[in-house]
Amino acid sequence: MKSVHIHYYGPFREAAGLSEETVKSGAVTAADLSDEIGRQRGIRFDLSVLRVALNDRIVPWTAEVADGDIVVFLPPFAGG
Repeated sequence: MKSVHIHYYGPFREAAGLSEETVKSGAVTAADLSDEIGRQRGIRFDLSVLRVALNDRIVPWTAEVADGDIVVFLPPFAGG
């Protein structure tokens, strides 16, 4: 198990009820982590419209998650 620090923004922060947390996870990839967190927190992550950042870099969902990583699930942004 690895320790991962997660930041939540927008609708994910509302759904999780907090803006950040550190979790123990067995996830191998960012997609695995989103599935794990989604089941635990009841959050629906639609990977086709979301982005993920590991340690301040936007990465593909197939990126491996390591012990101590900072993970940010990025909801779609709107602008005008």
